[in-house]
Amino acid sequence: MEQSLTIKTPGKLMVAGEFAVLEPYHHLVVMAVDRFVYTEIIDSDKKVVTLKDFQLHDLEWKFVNGEVVFNHTDTRLAFVKEAIGVTLTYLEEVNSTLQPFSLVITSELDDNDSGLKYGLGSSAAVVTSIVTAILTKFLPETPTRELIFKLASIAHIKTQGNGSGADIAASTYGGVLNYTSFQAEWLKEELSKQPNIVKLVEKDWKYLSIKPMKFPSTIQVCIGWTGNPASTGSLVSHIKSLKDLRPDRYTAFLHKSERAVSSILTGMEHDDAKLFFDGIRLNREALAQLGIDAQVEIETDKLYKLSVAAENYGGAGKLSGAGGGDCGLAFIPEQQSRQKLYDDWEKTGIQTLQISIHLEGSSLVKPE
Repeated sequence: MEQSLTIKTPGKLMVAGEFAVLEPYHHLVVMAVDRFVYTEIIDSDKKVVTLKDFQLHDLEWKFVNGEVVFNHTDTRLAFVKEAIGVTLTYLEEVNSTLQPFSLVITSELDDNDSGLKYGLGSSAAVVTSIVTAILTKFLPETPTRELIFKLASIAHIKTQGNGSGADIAASTYGGVLNYTSFQAEWLKEELSKQPNIVKLVEKDWKYLSIKPMKFPSTIQVCIGWTGNPASTGSLVSHIKSLKDLRPDRYTAFLHKSERAVSSILTGMEHDDAKLFFDGIRLNREALAQLGIDAQVEIETDKLYKLSVAAENYGGAGKLSGAGGGDCGLAFIPEQQSRQKLYDDWEKTGIQTLQISIHLEGSSLVKPE
C-alpha cells in the first residue's frame, strides 16, 4: 500500500518595511495567513510531480548528480526543481536513506475564479511546502524551522536570484514576525564559495533575524484586494534605479521606513495601538513618496482609498508588499465596525478578503 503524508503551508502578507528590508539590518514585519499550499508526498516507484493548479500532471523527474531533471520544460517547474534538488542534496550529505517518491501540490493562494494572484507569496509557499514534506518524510526527527527556512531560502535564491526571504519566513514559522533579511547577494556569494549545503545551513547567516511578535490586542486586521496583480520584480528594478541615480532620496526613504517600523514594533511590544497606528501611517507615507521619487506607481488610487478609509475609522492602512496592486491592510480599533469599512471599500471597487493571521508554520496535516 502506498504511504503518504501531507504538509500544509500558509501564505503571507507583508505588514511594513517593504523595499527597505532588502538592505542589511532593516526590519520588516510580515504575517502568515490562513490560505495554504498543500504538498502530498507519496511512496512511489514512479517519480512524478503533479501541480494541480497549473494542470501539470504526472511529470516524471530524476535526481542526477545533484540536479533534478524533468521530462517537461515548463518554466513554472523551476521553483519545484530547486526545492526538490536542494533538499535531496542536503539529505544525501547527512547520509539519509532515500526512497522514490511522488509529489502532488495544490494551492489556494490565488483567486479561484480568475486565477489572478492576490500577492500571498505562492512561489515561496510552494518551495517551503516541498522542503518541509521531503524533510518530514526522510529525517528521523521533526525538521527544525531553521533548517526548513534555510533550505527553502537557498532553493528560492537559486531560482529567482533575489528577494528578502520574508515570505519564506512567514510560511515556515507562521504568526507575525519581526524579520531582517539574510541578504540575497550574501547568500549567492556563500553558495558560490560553499557548495556543501550542510555546512552552509550550519553557518551563521549574519544578517538574518526572525522574532515572533503579536499585534496590539485592541486592533482588528482587515484585508482588501485591489483586483490588480502587481509585478514585484518590475517595481524593485525601479527602486534600484533610484538608489543608483538619487541615493539621497533613497537614503531618506530608508530612514523614514526604519522610524516607521520601529514605531510599529514598539507598539507591538508594549501593546500600544497608537504607536502602532502612527508607524503604519508613517510607513505608508514613506512608500508613497518612494514611488513618486522612483517615478513608479507604488500606492495606486485603490490602495490610497483603502488606507484613507481605515483612517476614517481611527486606524491606519497601507499597501502590502511591493504595491502597484495586490492587497492592502487596514488596522482599526476593536470598537469600530469592520462591516462599515468593508462597505466603504466596496464602493471604491476594493474586494474584502476573508483572511486571518495563521499562527502555525509549514506543518504535517495529522490524519483524522
